[in-house]
Amino acid sequence: MSKRVAVAAANWKMNKTIGEAHTYMTDLAATMSEVEGPVEVVVFAPFTALAAVAAGAAAGRCGVGGQDCYWAAKGAYTGEVSVPMLKDAGCTHVLVGHSERRRRFGVPEPELLGDLGCVFGDNDATVNRKLRAVIEGGLIGCLCVGETLSEREAGDTDATIAAQLAAGLKDVDAVAVAGGLLAYEPVWSIGTGKTCDADEAQRVCAMIRGEVAKLYDAGTAAAVRILYGGSMKAENVVSLVGRSDIDGGLVGGASLALKDFGPIIAACAAS
Repeated sequence: MSKRVAVAAANWKMNKTIGEAHTYMTDLAATMSEVEGPVEVVVFAPFTALAAVAAGAAAGRCGVGGQDCYWAAKGAYTGEVSVPMLKDAGCTHVLVGHSERRRRFGVPEPELLGDLGCVFGDNDATVNRKLRAVIEGGLIGCLCVGETLSEREAGDTDATIAAQLAAGLKDVDAVAVAGGLLAYEPVWSIGTGKTCDADEAQRVCAMIRGEVAKLYDAGTAAAVRILYGGSMKAENVVSLVGRSDIDGGLVGGASLALKDFGPIIAACAAS
């Protein structure tokens, strides 16, 4: 099969106003005009900024991503956003199961979480319902998986991720998986500045591809793109995206300014 096109995905998290988003998209268009080589860029923006991102998506040659969704199309779900709403706002992609929504991972102000023991309470079952809603709504899902520090230290990295994949992809057909995105997020590295060693990141991403082959088939596993999502930045991007099973990055802090994200896009295009 043809080589997988690398993905440079920006996850703005809870950052940027509408005006800041318009400025970013103007800068992205200028950045992309200088990029050589095939690359797919996706900007996962806060809900309030999605229309601004969508307005500049054509010039910026990028997809538009929601950071979460609810599985019902409409109803009495105060504070939630549905897939049809995201599609109406111009979305092409949706993040599902990001660790900041699944569990606590070292939030600086843990007292704000009370007794929740997690950030927003997503679990494997709700992640699966969200992913199926995204796919049924005609958008591309990016399913996030990854282990905490305690799981890694206990030697449970592979088992944890395999279980998350099996549960998250339940009742999702092979065509949707092959055309979708998976993101490996070593939870202990997100926002900490710590990066998983490139050899280990490759090993885990290869394991993820192997799990997809077990759940589906070799063709599906070869087609799906797997992103690395733990403190990727300009200084380490080349060592990561140069590996055979790492097809780009889901980038947080380093995606907020094009002076930082531009080199990541360029490295993905050159990989």
